[in-house]
Amino acid sequence: MRQPSVRARRVAAASVSLVVAAGVAACGPEDSDAKGTGGDSAPHKGGTLTILNSQPQSDFDPARLYTSGGGNVPSLVFRTLTTRNRENGEAGAKVVPDLATDTGRPNKDATVWTYTLKKGLTYEDGTPITSADIKYGIERSFAPELSGGAPYLRDWLAGAADYQGPYKDKKGLAAIETPDERTIVFRLNKPEGEFPYLATQTQFTPVPKSKDTGTKYESHPVSSGPYKVVKNENDGEHLVLERNPNWSAATDAERKAYPDTIDVRSGLDSSVINQRLSASQGADAAAVTTDTNLGPAELAKVSGDKELAARVGTGHFGYTNYLAFNPEVKPFDNPKVRQAIAYAVDRSSVVNAAGGSALAEPATTFLPNQKSFGYTPYDPFPAGQAGNPAKARELLAQAGYKNGLTLTLTHSNSKDFETSPEIATAVQDALKKAGITVKLQGLEENDYRDKTHSVKTEPGLFLAHWGADWPSGGPFLAPIFDGRQIVKNGANFNTGLLDDKSVNDEIDAINKLTDLDAAARRWGALDKKIGEKALVVPLFHPVYKRLYGKDVKNIVISDWTGVLDVSQVAVK
Repeated sequence: MRQPSVRARRVAAASVSLVVAAGVAACGPEDSDAKGTGGDSAPHKGGTLTILNSQPQSDFDPARLYTSGGGNVPSLVFRTLTTRNRENGEAGAKVVPDLATDTGRPNKDATVWTYTLKKGLTYEDGTPITSADIKYGIERSFAPELSGGAPYLRDWLAGAADYQGPYKDKKGLAAIETPDERTIVFRLNKPEGEFPYLATQTQFTPVPKSKDTGTKYESHPVSSGPYKVVKNENDGEHLVLERNPNWSAATDAERKAYPDTIDVRSGLDSSVINQRLSASQGADAAAVTTDTNLGPAELAKVSGDKELAARVGTGHFGYTNYLAFNPEVKPFDNPKVRQAIAYAVDRSSVVNAAGGSALAEPATTFLPNQKSFGYTPYDPFPAGQAGNPAKARELLAQAGYKNGLTLTLTHSNSKDFETSPEIATAVQDALKKAGITVKLQGLEENDYRDKTHSVKTEPGLFLAHWGADWPSGGPFLAPIFDGRQIVKNGANFNTGLLDDKSVNDEIDAINKLTDLDAAARRWGALDKKIGEKALVVPLFHPVYKRLYGKDVKNIVISDWTGVLDVSQVAVK
């Protein structure tokens, strides 16, 4: 996924760019039944679910959304070939069929994937959904005026690199074949065993060509899911969804569609959202948020109130905050200097700066500590929770800096508890104990992003973060460590500028695997191999803590998204 401060923040916050989190295993709300609250926890149909968000659900067009697993609010309207499993914790990190009868049938080398649509699929107007509609929906996502979605299709589909969409090129994509109304075939440039994960993104939503209104489509996209759009004000700031009468639960095992209406209200201050959810008055009693966490001070207040504490959902999303090195900038070209910093970091102080152990978990691996990513516990530079300044000084002396050294740490001025001043100061204090003087360079978010994402301007040492496009090691390790993904004249995410043939070859070998459990084990082993190079210092995985209204039931929080799944929620 793109850096969370840009696109990534939408996906898991379901807004996409998202506010993110990572950790061990997601669970339901603390001190409450994961399937509901109160004496009568049986979910039932009816009522209005209100969603209170800070970020608007903008660009509500399946071509333009950057989602994982279909997104949260988008998944209520847009169905895709595959989707995420709507279950709590680890089980929710699996990919399952949606419009298709299975998760895809690959050829021997995973360069061709074939899907068959379920019978009886219809749009909101009752017309049938066909394979040609899915092909067209993908093709329109290539149109420059509908940009914004994930870039994988342009990279993976054979001959698609220069395609400009159906408005300019009527011939369409030869790499997508529709031999009949229920069959669709994808031909790829190279083996991609994780294609079923990609097929969860909204670009795989069917779009009837006759109803396509181009850039205006977002105001009333044709629904294939349980809800249809009846109002879209100010580009997603106020979105109202009502039942799609032609959606059939018989073809959709994943979405429960309990409420009659979904009322999404955005542009709200995060403190206001949490105050309203806490008070749970009127319509707010049946309200949730898909993009606003509890902050440290709010969490402390909530934790002291038994009733409120029972309405906190805890989740983990594949996400890592880390220190990044540019080894082309001295003294970071010396591995011993990088190792010394790894030993000097005090993860306990960093966790405290991120809001405490309830909101952050210490990390020694780049991959999040979840099974689906291939998490393999390791610590190449074991320094305990509080760091090992003595070992750091020893390594600095070996590197020729027996009297210590002075460095600059670049960070963002955004108050995000991730790349912000609090985290930078915690690192600064820890390195001081090892004889390293750290000067802090705080930048406004846009400047920070531009500087750290450019090969030409990338600092020697800076705070960074990465979130997953889907729960696997592939979209986590490849963008950051595959040498072929170094971008010299654009946004670059391979911060360590690593171009190691053995790493690149292993990424290719894992991508060929269609056994995702076997692939996960290989990703974990590769993470360990890369970790020993000390190109990054993992710091922590954030944790989601989110309030929901007192009349909200059937809480499901998967390890795929880390947040409450609105497709499962019921209200009183």
